[in-house]
Amino acid sequence: MGYYTRVLSKDDAFPAFDELAGLIRDAHPEYKLVVESSDEEDWDTLLLVGNDEVEVAVIERNPIFDGSTGQDEIADFLEEIQDCKPASGVEWLVEYLGEVKTVYAFQHLQGSETEEGSNALHALRSALWERGDAIIQADGEGFTNEDAYHIVWQFSDSVSGPWNMGVFQDGTWHHFKMDLGDPDHRAAFFAGEVPSDLSAIRASGPID
Repeated sequence: MGYYTRVLSKDDAFPAFDELAGLIRDAHPEYKLVVESSDEEDWDTLLLVGNDEVEVAVIERNPIFDGSTGQDEIADFLEEIQDCKPASGVEWLVEYLGEVKTVYAFQHLQGSETEEGSNALHALRSALWERGDAIIQADGEGFTNEDAYHIVWQFSDSVSGPWNMGVFQDGTWHHFKMDLGDPDHRAAFFAGEVPSDLSAIRASGPID
């Protein structure tokens, strides 16, 4: 099936192909964006590819409606996170997923393994996320909040290294950077707490 990252948006409007193609052309001229299915005005699937024809990613736009691929993706996510931690992050995420209108799924291909290809993919994904009212999902990692801090644990037990995390307490996100391999940091995050030896940045005001 391959490795996927996704932008999950509450907005059913989507950027025009020309807008996204222009972004890639201007910021990463060694890459190009082409329409794989449908047409430029109402695109369903795009291909990010290098000028050398090495494919970087397939991008699918999956709107949410009864019987749609997007609806199936959301249902799968809701099942996957049932036993995830912390419970407060899962609770927030369940509510958020119920309001998602569009899933942008990025299938990472061979060209994404280079630094240049990864940067081009990231620029495209960021452009979709930065439209607002959107979170990010990554296979084997989990979900972020709207500020791009990870909020549920779906990493492997062997993972380590610094990572931006967020816990939801009393209607407010608290953001911090933890060591994924530190057992005390993990335990605190699983409990929905900021690790005692770390300081957190409190999001300004309650977040709905």
